[in-house]
Amino acid sequence: MLPVGIERIKIAEIKVGLNRRPVKEHKVSELIESIRANGLLNPITLDQDLNLIAGLHRLTACKLLGVEQIHCNIITCEDVNQARLAEIDENLIRSELEALERAELWLERDRILEQMGLRARRGDNQHTQKKVGHAIDARPLKTTVELAREAGYTKRTFQQGKQIARSIVPEVKNLIKGTPIAESPTKLLKLAQAGQAERERAEEAEIALQQAQAAQRLNEAAQQAQIAQAARVKQRELQLAALQDLMLDRNQKLTVKSSEPKMPSLAEETLVKEAFNAAVKIKANDQWLLYRHLVYCGDTTSNSFKSALPSHAALAIAASSLPWQHDYLIDEARVVAVVRPAGSIDQFCKVHRMPVRFELLIGGLYVAICSRQTIPTPQPPASIDGMAGVIEFLVATYTNSGNFVLAPVIGEGEVLMVCERMNRICFVGDQDPVRVSRAIARWQVFTDKQPQKIT
Repeated sequence: MLPVGIERIKIAEIKVGLNRRPVKEHKVSELIESIRANGLLNPITLDQDLNLIAGLHRLTACKLLGVEQIHCNIITCEDVNQARLAEIDENLIRSELEALERAELWLERDRILEQMGLRARRGDNQHTQKKVGHAIDARPLKTTVELAREAGYTKRTFQQGKQIARSIVPEVKNLIKGTPIAESPTKLLKLAQAGQAERERAEEAEIALQQAQAAQRLNEAAQQAQIAQAARVKQRELQLAALQDLMLDRNQKLTVKSSEPKMPSLAEETLVKEAFNAAVKIKANDQWLLYRHLVYCGDTTSNSFKSALPSHAALAIAASSLPWQHDYLIDEARVVAVVRPAGSIDQFCKVHRMPVRFELLIGGLYVAICSRQTIPTPQPPASIDGMAGVIEFLVATYTNSGNFVLAPVIGEGEVLMVCERMNRICFVGDQDPVRVSRAIARWQVFTDKQPQKIT
C-alpha cells in the first residue's frame, strides 16, 4: 500500500520544464544501481498539473531502466512562483551543485520571495505584513541571515554567491558551466569582480535611462543608453580576459603526477589477456560492465550501441575514420573531440554536420573540437605527448569527476584507462574482439577487478 499522498504516474505523462538544470551523470549512475537493488526509495514530486517539481535525477534513472510508472508525491501550487520556489528549495537541499549553480539559485530564490512579499527589506521586522495579490500573508519575512541559515551557509558566503550570480555576464556563465571553474567560489569571485566599476556605471546609466524615458527627455535617454551599452561591453571584455587568465593558469598546472599508478606493462597485459580469453570468448554485440564503465563489442554506429549510451555526456572522443559515421555523437555529448589528419578540417566541416569550433595541435596530433555551445579556446601545455596525453588533456579540460565520456573506437583502451584513473565513467565500443579483449585486460591489470558480462 502506498503512503497517503503518493500516486503512481506514467512517466510519459510527466512534464519537465525547459529551464531545468542539467542532470549529473554520476548521480544518475549511482541511482540506477540503487533502484535496481532497492527500488525507488524516495518518490519524485509533481504539482497538480504533473509538472516536475523535484526528482529529475530519479526520473532520468527510471527512464534509463525502462520503468513505465513511477511513485510521485503530488503537491498543490497556487502559482508559478510557488512551484519554482519549491523546486529551488529541493535542489538546494538534495542536490550536489556547482558553486555557480548554487549562486544562481540563491539569487533567483531571493527575487521570488521579494515578488511574493516574503523577502525582508530594510526597515521590515518579523511583525511586518505584506499583501500578496488580494490576500494578507502574515508569515514572518525572511532576512538574509535566515536565508543563509536555511541553505546551510554563512551570511558572507550567501552574499558572495549572490554577487557571483548577479555580476558575471551571461556569456561568461555559459562558457564556464560544467567546467571546474564553475565549482570554485574563489575563481568565480575573481570573474565577478572583473569589470565591477563598469557594471556599476552601466547600472547607474540604466536607472538614469528609465527616469529620462519616464520624463520624456529623449536626448538624455539616448545618451544614457549609449553609456550603459559601452559599460556593458567593457565589462564583458574584462570578464572574458579574466576567464582566459584563469584557464591559462589551470592548463599550466595540468601535468601528469609521478605518484599516479603506472599503466600495466605489455607482458602483464598479455598474461591477463591470455587468461581472460581462456575463460570467455568475446563475440559481436557483447556488452561488458567494468565496475561502472561499459564496453561494447560491435558496430558503434548501430542502434544497439546508441541505445546503451547515457544522455547528457560531457565529452566524446573519436579518431577519424573513412568513411566517418559518427555525426550522432554531437547529439550525445556537450563536446566532441575528433582526431584528424593534418589539414583536413575544412573538408570535414563541408561534408559533415559537426559544428567545429576550432582545431588544435595537441601532442603532435590534430584535434577538431566540436560543440553546439560556445566554448572557450583551451591552451594545451607543451608537455603533452601521444594519444594518452591528448585524451587526458581533453578529459581534464571538458569534464568533471563522475561525468560520462563516450568513445566509439576503443584503440588500445586509452580512453577507458584515462577515465578509470580520473574518476570518469566511460562508454566505449569497437567492432574488433581482439582490441576489446586487450582493453579489458589492461583494465583488469590496472584495477585488479573482474569484468562482468551483461548481455
